This record gives sequence, C-alpha cells and structure tokens, in this order.
Amino acid sequence: MTPILAEQLGISAVYQNLVLADHLTVAENIMLGALPTKWGLVDKSEMNKKAEEILAQIGYRGIIKPEEKVGNLSASQQGMVAIARALSRNAKIIIFDEPTAVLTDREVKELFRVIRWLKDSGRSVIYISHRLEEIFELCDTVTVLKDGAVMGEKIVSETNQDQLVAMMVGREVRHGIFDDTREIGEEILRVENLSTKKLKNCSFSLRSGEIVGIYGLVGSGRTELSKALFGVEPIESGEVFLNGEKISLRNPRESIDLGINLIPEDRRREGIALKLSVKDNINLPVYPRITKIGFVDRKKEKEIAQTYVQLLSIKTPSLSHRVENLSGGNQQKVVVAKGLASQSRVFIMDEPTTGIDVGAKEEIYQLINNIAREGAGVIFISSYMPELMAICDRILVMRDGKIVADIERKDFDEEKILALAIKYEAAAGGENRGK
Repeated sequence: MTPILAEQLGISAVYQNLVLADHLTVAENIMLGALPTKWGLVDKSEMNKKAEEILAQIGYRGIIKPEEKVGNLSASQQGMVAIARALSRNAKIIIFDEPTAVLTDREVKELFRVIRWLKDSGRSVIYISHRLEEIFELCDTVTVLKDGAVMGEKIVSETNQDQLVAMMVGREVRHGIFDDTREIGEEILRVENLSTKKLKNCSFSLRSGEIVGIYGLVGSGRTELSKALFGVEPIESGEVFLNGEKISLRNPRESIDLGINLIPEDRRREGIALKLSVKDNINLPVYPRITKIGFVDRKKEKEIAQTYVQLLSIKTPSLSHRVENLSGGNQQKVVVAKGLASQSRVFIMDEPTTGIDVGAKEEIYQLINNIAREGAGVIFISSYMPELMAICDRILVMRDGKIVADIERKDFDEEKILALAIKYEAAAGGENRGK
C-alpha cells in the first residue's frame, strides 16, 4: 500500500497537521495531482469550476473562493479544503486524524455537519480522536488502541467514557486531579497594565506553588500574553516584576535566564527541534551553562538529559533518538524537560494537552502538580474549560485582549466563565448576538 494506490482505491485522509501547499490556491490544492489541462497547459477556468462544484457539495460555495491562497484561510477552512480534495478523488473511505485539535467550538460544529453529510452520502468515516465526547457524538463503533495494539471494540451506544478510558490506559484514571497538598507561597510574578499591539492593560499576579488558568475564546489574547511574558511579543507599556524586582522581557533567551519558561501551543514548530535528538532538545536552554571555551561538557550534557528522561518517564529508545519520531505525549514531555533543565521558576503552558491521549494527559497533569509542589508558579492556558476547572487555583478570563475576571476556585462555574468570555461578542449588535 502506498498513498497514491490508497487514493486510487478510494481511501483519503485529513490529517491533524494538514498536508496543504500554503502558497497555492484553494483550487490548485483540491485538484493537485489531477489538474485539468488544455493544449498541455493547466486549464485554470476548468480547475476553478471543478473546485467550486466540490466546495458547493459541502456547503462552502462563495465562502471559500477557489482563487484564494490556502495560506490566507483559517484552520477550519483549510480543513474543509482537505475534505474537498478527498472528495475530488472520489474517496469512499475518509480518515480524519485529530481534525478538531486547533478549531473553536463553532468550527467543530461546522466540521461535524460536513462529516455527517459525508456519512449520509454513503461514504465511510474513520475518526481518530483523543476527545471522547466527540466519539460519543459522531461515531457508531469505537476501537481502542494502546501501544500499537487493539485493546477492544465497542458499540458506542453500549459503552461509556469510563470504560474506554480504562481500556486506553490499562487502568482506571483518577477523576480528581486537583492537588490540595500544594503550599501556595509568596508572590513570584506580578504583571501591571501590560499592553502590546493585541493586549490592553493586563494585570495579574502569580505565587509560588500556584496554578493559574487562563481561559478565553480564540483571538482573546491568551497566546499573545504568553508570548509577551516570554519576550517574543514586544511590550509597548506596563511593568513586569519577578520576585519583587522589575524586569525587562526583550527576548526568550533573557526570559529563560531569568527563570521564565514557555511551553508553546504549537510544540512542533515552536517548542522542539524535530530533527535533533532528545538529548539535544533537553539541553538547548542550558548549553551556555555547560559550555566552556566553545566546548560542550558531554558528560554533563548526557547526565542532564538522562535525569529528565527518567524523571518524566519519556519513552524513547535512546537519548540520541530524534524527537520527531516520538509520540505527541512524549514530545510534550521533552518540552517540559527543557523547562525543568533550565531551572525555571515560572512555567507558562499554552494548551499543553492538545493532541495527546488520555494516559499522557494524566501524566502531564501530574507533572504540572509536581512542578507547583516544588515551588514554581504555573500559568496554564487552555481552551478546554473542564481541565482548567479541575487543576487550577484561579482562572483568569480574557476577552478582546483584556483580563476581564479573576475567579477563585470556590467560585468556579462553567456557565459563568463562558458568559464572561463571550460577553463582548454577545453585546456587539443584533447580527452577532444570535451567532
């Protein structure tokens, strides 16, 4: 079996990391490999016509233009282009691999509408996801895989989430992930009226041993705040204090040296060097510390990597194994190991559990609790409210680049937090109010 043969047999896939050519148009991506020609040249008129017909099938005529560059589209629209490409191959079986990982709730609903249309039109769908609620909403049967082996099959209507989780991890998972044994100490980080091109007068504090969540819709400024605190986004005004002293955050290197570490949302592009080894990645922030006269202390390099591989139970054949060949959960652990190796006091974690399975999520939650228990402060950014409510001491709600609420654990309420996150949108006029 090869990808080309699979397509010829009517099997197509829509991957989590979309395999699209950003610099080409929508029509060119949809028809790539089967471009209509005339007199030896690509017939652009026919290509655009065919692409528009396929987009119309899934309800996107006029919404996604065939002439538009794919790089200009949203993540949701790019996913629809990938589906349209599968349809252009007359696919009878379409495989979806974590398709909702970077989508908003509204975009997920739109994707589900299209998947149901595919099913109703006689196509078969294989839907791969770590989000169990999606399995119960979409699927008829479910197969559980663990370490490359089939653990069992169930009819969705005859099972529940607890049974599937037990099959996935080989044991029952604890539902209570909040660690009330942590001691919350002195303030280690204080942000006063921080503003950037996106952020507006953001103020909050973080204490040692504390886990502070940040919730907001896409575009609320969550990721921009994390990057500003890591020296990636330039700060236009406001002040940041670390252990009571005012600091300047001009670049990531200075932030790391000060003890601030970021686990970015896009770990593959921003958090790890895929082509380098586990050992190299873990040591990236500490090489200045273990280098003398231009030479790396290889003994220390190996010791540091080995320490954190064992501490975090990173599953890798060797320290020299390339990070790109690890699972998503183990890649995330390597990003965490980098932060631990740099001896950070403030951890900023942006969507740390995206795209990893239930067992790996439980390990990441445990790691976050351990980091806080050791006296560091954790800023936990997530679009998945249940995990924030499960693990955090406080939740900051962001909307339109501002922090609009600071909610203590005793006052956590999912409906209230969501209402705060969407209030601006709901008040933006009659047209938006009903959306």
